[in-house]
Amino acid sequence: LKPMLGKGDFLLNLSVDVSSPVLIEYCMQNGVHYLDTCIEPWHGMYTDGSLSLANRSNYGLREQALAIGKKYPKAATVVLTHGANPGLISHWVKQGMINIARDVSGGDVKIPKTREEWGRLAMKLGIKVIHCAERDTQVAEPRKQRNEFANTWSVDGFVSEGRQPAELGWGTHEKNFPPDGKRHDFGSDAAIYLARPGMGVKVRSWTPDEGSYHGFLITHGEAISIADYFTVRENGKAIYRPTCHYAYHPCDDAVLSNHEMGGKNWVAQPKYRIFMDEIFDGVDELGALLMGHAKGAYWYGSRPTIQQARKLAPFNSATSLQVVVGVLGGLIWALENPDRGMVEPDDMDYRRVLDIADPYLGDIVGKYSDWTPLKERGWLYNEDTDIDKSDPWQFKNFRVV
Repeated sequence: LKPMLGKGDFLLNLSVDVSSPVLIEYCMQNGVHYLDTCIEPWHGMYTDGSLSLANRSNYGLREQALAIGKKYPKAATVVLTHGANPGLISHWVKQGMINIARDVSGGDVKIPKTREEWGRLAMKLGIKVIHCAERDTQVAEPRKQRNEFANTWSVDGFVSEGRQPAELGWGTHEKNFPPDGKRHDFGSDAAIYLARPGMGVKVRSWTPDEGSYHGFLITHGEAISIADYFTVRENGKAIYRPTCHYAYHPCDDAVLSNHEMGGKNWVAQPKYRIFMDEIFDGVDELGALLMGHAKGAYWYGSRPTIQQARKLAPFNSATSLQVVVGVLGGLIWALENPDRGMVEPDDMDYRRVLDIADPYLGDIVGKYSDWTPLKERGWLYNEDTDIDKSDPWQFKNFRVV
């Protein structure tokens, strides 16, 4: 890197299996601006069985990166994890909170300016759970073949993160700790992990078009950073934190691919295929689902069709365009704020990023729902031992067992 990158340059790290911490430290030492869409470890670290699950987690990778950032507080701006999710999802959370606050109060709302103020607003609204709720309905021809993993974005990336431990920001309202849950003995303590791969854990969630669905609890940076950002502490103790996690239903062929890989004990198929030109229909419905407030549940996000995506930017899919405009928004914000050191999406000006990204995101939608993870449960089988009726927003109720 040394002969290629110097002060004032900008490095976009969009690769898989390139060590983000090493690149980040080089950039912070040498005045190079930097942005990635996820934190990547050294090659093989995701599946290195000699490492503890805690050290293979996104929580562990994030703590490693943040420690580097603290060493260079006034360095050139380094943006961690800014694509669609992580990335845009953090800004949709904030816009969704402002929309809820306005609807509840019936008037103008003072926009928070600090992390503390944002946390206090979330606590005041009573938001208990935040999902990155995504349903990808894009379909392609030819369909997935036997012994092939097909997806609408990087198969390498999806398989890698899907085999990491399932992770979620752990809210202060939770009272049923998962039997396979584990806490970290280092860092912010904002999240926990499950001793199972994210591709093997399902959760209930909701989007406006799809309605209720089962999604995979894939680990993602936003599950940890959002939960950490909105934590409110008094005398050093967390008195408020929302539970936050991904609830991902990928395209149907990716679900079949995942099912096939699970049957091989998470050994990936020998063939990979990323759908792009083959896609002929469908939508990628991606947004923030905020739950537990006075109006129940509220989803805010983007749902471009494949036709809209190709009209806005030829040769893209709905999925790729959401990621690319997240990168674009983060890149422009970083150039406008060149000396902020290390930042996460939650630290950035949400409106500035969304103003850049919105024209490329198809339909921007905000919708309320009376859905809860207990809705229409128990009519076919008795689920009393699997649910907590005292509070619908317990993680126990979201998890599919």
